[in-house]
Amino acid sequence: MTEQDNELRTGSGSGRDGDSTSPRVRLRDRDAELRSVETAVDKLCCEFAAGGTEIGELLAFSGRPGIGKTSLLHEVRRVAKLRDRATVLFARGGERQFNEPYHVLRQLLQPLLTSLEPDEFRQVMGTWEEVVGPAMGLKRPKAGARRLDPQGVRDGLDYVLTQLAPRRAPLVMIVDDLHWGDHESLSWLTQFAVRSRELPVLLVFAFREDENDWPTEIQQHRKAVLGLATSKHELNRLSLVSVTDMIRAELGDKAEDAFCYEFWNVVNGNPFEAVALLDQVRDQDLEPVEENSQQLRELAVDATGMTLKSWIDRLGSGTLRFAWACAMLGTDIRVDLATRICAQTTEGARDAIKQLRKQRVLTQTPNGNLEFVHPLIGSSIYNTMPEATRTGMHGVAAAEIENAGLGLLAASRHLVETFSGEGDDKTVRKLRRAAVEHLLIGAPEAAQRCLHRALNEPPADDIRAEVLYELGCSALLTDPVATVNQLKLALDPDEGPLRPELRVDATFRLSEVLAHSGELRQAAVVCQDEAEQTADPVGRLRLQAASFMWHAFRKSEDDGPGRSTRLGLMCDGLSTRDAADRAVLAMRAWDLTLRGAPSAEALTYADSVLDAGRLPKGLGWTNSTWGFELPSMLGLTYTYNDRIAQAERLFADAIIQFEVAGWSGAHRGFAYFLMGLARFRRGLLAEAEDFLRRALRLSERIGPKLPLAWDAVGVLVDTLLARGRTEEAWELAVKFGFHPPYHATAMVLPDAPSLYGKLLIAKKRYAGAAAALTEAGAQLEARGWHNTVWAPWAGHLAIAIAADEPDRAREYAHKAVHDARTFGTASAIGTALRLNAQIEDGQQAVELLEQAVMYLGQSPAGYEHAVALVDLGAALRRVGRLEDAQEYLYQGIELAQHCSAEGLVEQARRELANYGLRPNRLGLRDFRETLSQPEWEVANLAVQGVPPQRIADELGVHLSLVNRRLAAVYRKAGSGPDGLASALGLPTQPRGATRPGAEPEEE
Repeated sequence: MTEQDNELRTGSGSGRDGDSTSPRVRLRDRDAELRSVETAVDKLCCEFAAGGTEIGELLAFSGRPGIGKTSLLHEVRRVAKLRDRATVLFARGGERQFNEPYHVLRQLLQPLLTSLEPDEFRQVMGTWEEVVGPAMGLKRPKAGARRLDPQGVRDGLDYVLTQLAPRRAPLVMIVDDLHWGDHESLSWLTQFAVRSRELPVLLVFAFREDENDWPTEIQQHRKAVLGLATSKHELNRLSLVSVTDMIRAELGDKAEDAFCYEFWNVVNGNPFEAVALLDQVRDQDLEPVEENSQQLRELAVDATGMTLKSWIDRLGSGTLRFAWACAMLGTDIRVDLATRICAQTTEGARDAIKQLRKQRVLTQTPNGNLEFVHPLIGSSIYNTMPEATRTGMHGVAAAEIENAGLGLLAASRHLVETFSGEGDDKTVRKLRRAAVEHLLIGAPEAAQRCLHRALNEPPADDIRAEVLYELGCSALLTDPVATVNQLKLALDPDEGPLRPELRVDATFRLSEVLAHSGELRQAAVVCQDEAEQTADPVGRLRLQAASFMWHAFRKSEDDGPGRSTRLGLMCDGLSTRDAADRAVLAMRAWDLTLRGAPSAEALTYADSVLDAGRLPKGLGWTNSTWGFELPSMLGLTYTYNDRIAQAERLFADAIIQFEVAGWSGAHRGFAYFLMGLARFRRGLLAEAEDFLRRALRLSERIGPKLPLAWDAVGVLVDTLLARGRTEEAWELAVKFGFHPPYHATAMVLPDAPSLYGKLLIAKKRYAGAAAALTEAGAQLEARGWHNTVWAPWAGHLAIAIAADEPDRAREYAHKAVHDARTFGTASAIGTALRLNAQIEDGQQAVELLEQAVMYLGQSPAGYEHAVALVDLGAALRRVGRLEDAQEYLYQGIELAQHCSAEGLVEQARRELANYGLRPNRLGLRDFRETLSQPEWEVANLAVQGVPPQRIADELGVHLSLVNRRLAAVYRKAGSGPDGLASALGLPTQPRGATRPGAEPEEE
């Protein structure tokens, strides 16, 4: 009987494309499932034809091994292919390919992607070609390519499918044996199942029922798939009637009812077991009568639990050896490879294939390759291999796959199954090379399997520590605990020598992982201790710089001022401008910013790091030597020194570089956080909230409450407060631990008590606010950090205690103004003056707010300027200057609208309405639009150093109008006076520059 006959009688065949045009396969007892499939396919096709796009669904089928899942999916393919225009993609997990990265996804997507015309291929890939291409086996990674973040590959695949689905819609994606899917494919499929609902895509997954021996990851993916499925079906056993029909179709109508009943009981309605037992009954010429029923159980044991002896008896040793080679290869088996692995002649292989097809073990696929009729048969044959034979044949398979030009990636899964224990150097080298290749396609788990296997070989004593170092680095982006453990071992002298340059790098990597896990003190000490033992000056400087960096990010520090002094001395001793020197200069710039030293000093250091306004070679965002922390410090320096436009250029570059490199996890999340912070400082609150929420989503996708989450939440709380959503800000802060005893340990959380105090002030809980702000001040003052923009604790503490301790409140308010003037940026001075005004009354408050408005009008801090305008309007109203009050309140409303500060808009309108002034509704304008010609005129003069009064004289306008125009320029450009020329691209010498694109003035 042929394989197709076998399928037709049971509905349990392999379901390859070659069978999809055969007469309709009769699936027994699957009417409900078939109706569900047909309904889903018809709905997809009809709704897409009607113009629908967000019409995706997920069907999930599960059941015991052999219950008929594969045959059902064969029918799904047949039904889908009969629909006009439907594109059907199919893949199958393989028990032997379980550890082969992207095995399922390559089956699923590679045929369609390779069929695209070059132009369409480029459109579908977009900027993700260098990320998705290597992972899908479409191209080799570029020379010098960086390792890929697995999340980056998943994001790239998301992009590709969102481009591909509409072009080939309606799209039906079918995956059989999902439980044997590789880690990389399963991770993406589970993630994509959520997004697929937004596309014209029908997903159909089949997997075995939940079994206790499945790995935890498989259990989690199964649970996730079931939770997302729009239709779930657990396949039940066949009925007695169906099994009786099968028996009589095979053995004739003479089969007695009692025999059929016992047969049904023995196989428990399982189609695969029923077919296997029928084969045994037929081979034994057993009459299907009642008196022979007792023999069925014994025959069933032979049929389903095939032993080595039973397979030899059935196939013969030569044919079984060929079957072993096929079982090792798994799915889509190449005949030539199987022939060489089992060391048979071409004629011998041909005879073996003929015998295996006759015995219903193998079937031929449309492309001429082989496949097991059922995965359970392949598993049975593989499990009968003696251990020594299995190890030896895997070694041969690895060599033959590599010799066939399929590469180390394909061969590596066989290499990890070999074991000699003899320390073969060639095997170790191959495993290490394979690990590198796995990292280049975003498969760190596969790389780690190769390196663990290399350690078990074992490697020579002089390279063991090096292999441990590579193993630790392979988990950098995915498993911080493993990275820490392996790098500590690599640095342990008992594990053997590690080359000096690798010791430096291993120490730096170890400190990175410790720092990102919140262990900042330990990270700093690790670098400090190793630096003391490092002879190479470049390596020593790198570790010293890293130690300073981690200390700077700590929540508390024993000797902050001393560390700052030592860092200053280190900068004084620098004589060259290589990457290491610039890294130290970047840290000094950020250190001075935190200390509230004169802004010009910090900016001088920061500007000396850049080359023509860009990061120098060796300090880029994806540079592996220094990490992304150094350019982050540089961007933060610009952010807090009123050079926000420069910071935004750096942060935008970070987002692009991380996307191109495929680093879409914590790295891109941190870039979003930085951009959100810059947007918040600039007063673009809606954009800030969007970036910060993106950062938070990425963080939570990676793990619960990582330091990145606290970074993002800290600024997001401030943003929500600025937008008037106090309760939402409070709930978020409480959820993430921004309250005593401040368990959160994120890098930017030394100011957590300061933020908590600000929240309490917003809720008018002044006593609690005073306690929190006092704690913040004590911590920050002890470290010598006096920056009133980064942590404005003193100004807010003054507000919290003003009612009960007015004199002490003034001391703190005056301290904040003094520290702000020392720092010297317009936003720092303006904000400190505004907070100071809140504890004063009458004309004193008006004068302070007038100064605040003047300073903030020269800064890019749009929201702070809006608050000062509204506060000044309210103060003027209180002293009876209603006309002036109205003007400032209207200005404040307009600017607050630009900033999306809805709460501030309502506050100003209430102020107007309560005192008989008309709270008009001004139209929104996009303040990012091109500057007006009058604004360009004042900008041209300002960048040449012309003071505002002289600008007013030259243009023949009032000084207040010049100040208002300059305030708009600074706000729109995202820069204060110092960085205005660079931000707007204006020359600093010619006096007659005009607005770009404008006609020159007539003489």
